Amino acid sequence: MTKNVYTVGQVNSYIKNMFTQDFMMNRIYVKGEVSNCKYHTSGHIYFTLKDETGALQAVLFAGSRAGLSFRMKNGDNVIVLGSISVYERDGKYQLYAKEIILDGAGLLYQRFEALKQELEEMGMFAEEYKQPIPGYIKTLGIVTAPTGAAIRDIQNISSRRNPYVQTILYPALVQGEGAAASIVNGIHALERLGVDVMIVGRGGGSMEDLWAFNEEIVARAIFECSVPIISAVGHETDVTIADYVADLRAPTPSAAAELAVFDIREVQAKFLTVQMELNRRMSEKLERCREMLEQFQRNFQWASPANQINEKRQMTADFAERLELLMQQRLTAAKHELEVYAGKLDALSPARKLSQGYAFISDEDGRGVRDVDRLNVGDYLNIHMRNGRARVEVLDLWRDMT
Repeated sequence: MTKNVYTVGQVNSYIKNMFTQDFMMNRIYVKGEVSNCKYHTSGHIYFTLKDETGALQAVLFAGSRAGLSFRMKNGDNVIVLGSISVYERDGKYQLYAKEIILDGAGLLYQRFEALKQELEEMGMFAEEYKQPIPGYIKTLGIVTAPTGAAIRDIQNISSRRNPYVQTILYPALVQGEGAAASIVNGIHALERLGVDVMIVGRGGGSMEDLWAFNEEIVARAIFECSVPIISAVGHETDVTIADYVADLRAPTPSAAAELAVFDIREVQAKFLTVQMELNRRMSEKLERCREMLEQFQRNFQWASPANQINEKRQMTADFAERLELLMQQRLTAAKHELEVYAGKLDALSPARKLSQGYAFISDEDGRGVRDVDRLNVGDYLNIHMRNGRARVEVLDLWRDMT
């Protein structure tokens, strides 16, 4: 008997393992009324779900608080997505919540999540299928209700940003029976008209009010449309299947109009800036061309035959002047040199010696006699003096003994 006895911990662990292996218990939706709701200082939320048949302990840990979009309180009817498991220490099973939504939207939320997952797996949300929104459009198509804040906001912003853009409204049902088909018809109609871009949306509301934009036929019409589509459904916090499929999501209809219609004032300012820059560059270009033209004119004048002749004449005159100057310099130098030579020659001239009282002696053949040893008694000599000459006979010879 004792070998079949288990500890409390073993039993609790076994039961917890049973819950863990049960696929249904790992992801389950449970609805009920909230009671004993306590917000712990740690951030965890402890509460009880109850209905007329029973109660279930539940906890939403602080790390999962993103799954709660409202302030939960006692008396709220909610749908909780989570898993059932056992808290081994106390031996109690409880619901570990991941997401909590108010009841009424619960079934729609499940349908939303299922369709979202299906379309995502089909690739309808992929970025490579998104069409770029044209920067400058002429026609804007709008699929929305003909009355309400959405169409007024879009038209007001469109006309303020660019009054030259034509807006074409397809008055569609955006809520209730037949709304999805009306939206699809509007997309097809504006596509046939060939608008440049399309806004599909409506103002805010509950999940039930916005449900037409979560229908598969609307998602497929947006995905297959050849015209780029901007979704603008509800407020910034509202997200629909249309937002995932559209080429661009706008948080509000007003934002969609700003994304679709370019501000003509910005374009005019850009044009003005470009014009000023173009004028500046043209002025600079003209100034450079003017300077080049003036340079070409100067070059042409310099290269003209008349200018070349004048240039050659001037060069010839300059060369002649330089030649004359060089000749004068050479003549002056030669004259000076001649004077030097004349001075030297004058210093060596016999006539100069004669004028100083000296005499020049030559024999009868005219050869100068400078050596007494060449003379003999009886020779005749010619004595040249300053103002004449005399013919003499050698009567005697004396030799200088020094």
